[in-house]
Amino acid sequence: MSLINPAATAPYATKAEASRGRLHKEADSATRTAFQRDRDRIIHSGAFRRLKYKTQVFVYHEGDNYRTRLTHSLEVAQIARSISRVLGLDEDLAETLALAHDLGHTPFGHAGEDALDAAMNGFGGFDHNAQTLRIVTKLEHRYAEFDGLNLTWETLEGLVKHNGPVLTAGTRMADLPRALIEYAETQDLELGTFAGPEAQVAAHSDDIAYNNHDIEDGLRAGLFSIDDLMALPHVGDAFRAVADKYPGLEITRVIHESIRHLIGSMIGDVIAETKRRIAAARPETAADVRALKAPIVSFSAEMSAHNATLKAFLFARMYRHYRVNRSMSKAKRIVRDLFGLLHKEPDLLPPEWQLGCDGAGGMKTARRVCDYIAGMTDRFAVDEHNRLFDLADPRS
Repeated sequence: MSLINPAATAPYATKAEASRGRLHKEADSATRTAFQRDRDRIIHSGAFRRLKYKTQVFVYHEGDNYRTRLTHSLEVAQIARSISRVLGLDEDLAETLALAHDLGHTPFGHAGEDALDAAMNGFGGFDHNAQTLRIVTKLEHRYAEFDGLNLTWETLEGLVKHNGPVLTAGTRMADLPRALIEYAETQDLELGTFAGPEAQVAAHSDDIAYNNHDIEDGLRAGLFSIDDLMALPHVGDAFRAVADKYPGLEITRVIHESIRHLIGSMIGDVIAETKRRIAAARPETAADVRALKAPIVSFSAEMSAHNATLKAFLFARMYRHYRVNRSMSKAKRIVRDLFGLLHKEPDLLPPEWQLGCDGAGGMKTARRVCDYIAGMTDRFAVDEHNRLFDLADPRS
């Protein structure tokens, strides 16, 4: 007899007991819902552990206090659970999607992704969301009876569509990343609809986490100052409110209190706007949410505008700061060098990665090299580059 007491209470929540199941049938767990089981499989995966040394903005050697993909994913999961709890959604599914949403990222953040996508031009390209699907359905080798993690349909759907439908007007299946095209031949994830509400919550939790925590990391790195932030609507208000309430408070506490206020206000805004949309649309099931013509989870128009202003500030003052540009330029060269060499000489790959290659310069070799590089941590990519290109490195 199952010991599970499903937590989702809203009629439009995704119900674990009504899951569409897994591609490879397995007996149910007596102690965990289907989505709790998915979460645990994500946490125990090799790809999740490697997020510890994958960059958000700063490369690993620049300091231990900056966020990594792992710490970011944990922060997103905490926010997603908080929002889902208030909305009566399935917290476990939202947490699972939050923990897994960055699994497909390359080393060195978006710079690494851009370099790998350019290297894969003519070989199907590279997309980190599609790579996440590839990891959880094919590349993780942990179980005796199947490749991947054999996650539920709802988790796979949420990973692919958390940012909205991927088959939109004017988009053909042939235009999608190769991993999505290939998987669609096996299982229909309904790529033309929105994802369930928990996936939408995870996507907005991602926005809340990285925008606010990039403020903190940018301040810590000295890329901009609190005075610079004061001109931003909403953000400046939060910092002024803390400074007025706690005159003379040490700067690190001012920053932390202000970030807390910003995160809390953004969570409150998402909850309020989502409740308004739910009242207007009146969905009775998660399927009703998927069938809507617009997302049901959203920021208000005012908060969306504030968010856009903050993103523009961070883009100009942080993501394109000359110090970050220098680091990311080096990162792109590492990825380009690794791909170029390994694609031409696949016999330099570890033996298990040579399996499935089709010779120097081949299409299948390109995808195997892409998978190999995409799975690297920052420090492994640097070390591998040294081993292969530094003639004085004794490890080569």
